[in-house]
Amino acid sequence: MKNRFVRVRAVLTALTAWGVLAGSGVAAGATADGDTLRLGRPVRVAPGVTYRAFDIVVGRGTAHGHLLTADLADRRVSVDLLYPGAVGARSPVSRLADARSAVGAVNADFFNITETQHPGVEATGAPVGPAIASGRHLKAAVPDGQRFGPALPPGTTAKDVIGVGLDRRARLDRLSLRGAALTPGGALPLKGLNQYALPVNGIGAFTSLWGTTSRVRATCGTDTDRAAPCSAQTYEVTVRRGRVTEVAQVPGRGGITRGTTTLVGREEGARQLRKLHVGDAVRIGHALTGRQPVPLRFAVGGFPIVRDEEPLSGLDTVTPAVRTSAGVGAGGHRLLLLALDGAPGRAGMTVRELADLMDRLGARDAVNLDGGGSSTLVTREPGSPGSTVRNHPSGGAERPVPNAIGVFARG
Repeated sequence: MKNRFVRVRAVLTALTAWGVLAGSGVAAGATADGDTLRLGRPVRVAPGVTYRAFDIVVGRGTAHGHLLTADLADRRVSVDLLYPGAVGARSPVSRLADARSAVGAVNADFFNITETQHPGVEATGAPVGPAIASGRHLKAAVPDGQRFGPALPPGTTAKDVIGVGLDRRARLDRLSLRGAALTPGGALPLKGLNQYALPVNGIGAFTSLWGTTSRVRATCGTDTDRAAPCSAQTYEVTVRRGRVTEVAQVPGRGGITRGTTTLVGREEGARQLRKLHVGDAVRIGHALTGRQPVPLRFAVGGFPIVRDEEPLSGLDTVTPAVRTSAGVGAGGHRLLLLALDGAPGRAGMTVRELADLMDRLGARDAVNLDGGGSSTLVTREPGSPGSTVRNHPSGGAERPVPNAIGVFARG
């Protein structure tokens, strides 16, 4: 099997001449693996960044897709998280990309898209996994049972991310929250940071990065059941400049000012917060820590589907859908961003088929990102005032999403 992959990668390497795609079609002769994968000619988007379309035959028809490749060995190329200025907010990928002048982008994490199971509770729009933007730790992961998206493969978790470290190398990692509120009665461990769901009995911190969205959703569901009722035991404490300034029985909504942290507790966490009173001194600290020694400058949640050039076991082989993926190749120096096309008549792919495809395209490691109506890949041509949406979103128009992976290039 590995010999086949080597042959495919040789084909990709051989296609180095820049070309112009005829519309969104594929180039004749750019084929791999018995013509089941047909690759379009690469188009230079910016220094170190290329785009190409492809077709791949699957059991139910032909899937059409779009691939953006960033060469991180090129010092002019960088990658960062795009988001609309708040964790609990959404915006179309093209708008996120244009706001930062990215030369390309793809939608990223799954998110709290609906709350039909909790009538009267506002859907936050906040993403599932951890997020780091320009070295700034935005949020931590919700409990696995509170995620949106396909079932996790064995051995994976909502804490898994794809990111780029301070060494400019892309990698998969797992980010855990480390934090506490130091109170007169002792240290209270933090189990959440700007996330739409807290663990049962936990305390979470919400900062100005959360936005104006309601914090009630954080106390709904359980660690194993997203649809479980909201907790009846909650408490909220507002800490500004090291002092408790306000307390409330239920979580609130509205913007949190800089220098202020709102602590939300449920069950035992709420009982502990009730011990605090206005005027008490409270110090709060938190950070996301990974398994690798080099800190991540950018990270976003996504569950692994390929590790060490092998698709993971336990991936879904039944449900086809429009999908998005990000992969790492060339020892971390290459980032591959992929989105399938949602136009009518185009076939979807199962998660296992997506993993096989990313492996064949040269990704040593890869994650599955949000798909369906969220799948969007954009590029911005030199001199163009705005981004071009390369794929056809399955909903007929771009869906507002909480974050995206943005590619930048100088020169």
